[in-house]
Amino acid sequence: MIKELAIVGASGHGKVIADIAEQLGFVVKFYDDAYPNKTYIEHWPIYGTCADLIALNTTSIDVVVAIGNNDIRLQKIQLLQQNNFNLISLIHPTAVISQYAAIAEGTVIFAGAVINAFAKIGVGCIINTAAVVEHDCIISDFTHICPNVALAGGVVVGSKSWVGIGSQVKQLVTIGDNCLIGAGSTVVKNIPDNVTAFGSPAIAKASKA
Repeated sequence: MIKELAIVGASGHGKVIADIAEQLGFVVKFYDDAYPNKTYIEHWPIYGTCADLIALNTTSIDVVVAIGNNDIRLQKIQLLQQNNFNLISLIHPTAVISQYAAIAEGTVIFAGAVINAFAKIGVGCIINTAAVVEHDCIISDFTHICPNVALAGGVVVGSKSWVGIGSQVKQLVTIGDNCLIGAGSTVVKNIPDNVTAFGSPAIAKASKA
């Protein structure tokens, strides 16, 4: 039986998600609010806007949101949940996921990522290429862990935060909600909510709007 997957968001991020989905046996259909001005992404046609998808009024279509912006991804996921769509998670075949890890709906885990024992990944997260989430970490809802990030054991990352490419976070450190950790940072102490922090060691530099 052919499995159909609606992907909301026709972007570079969406391309990677489509590739994962096809490797998992799905036939993908893109929906993007730029339609009808944008009708294709690479060889994949775009079938309509998010509103057009919702107007289909069906709960039989699996759906994933492929939008990198945490706030917009949250909005789209909540809208789809309110309309009773079946929000799924996608895990690349080369990712290594502990049998004791917990992954909530709407999360996408990219190639080469490692999620170790008793880690918990929230709703609508992105665990990007080759990221490592060690034992007992908690990644809260709608957070993006970028490529090659390494989170040591027991790290907590708050909701709607962004941990930049190549960053490293020391064990048992907490990063607050709605934070931005700059690329290549080394986080060795707790970071409060709503700040941008970067450097080695990472220092909170400014409030994040």
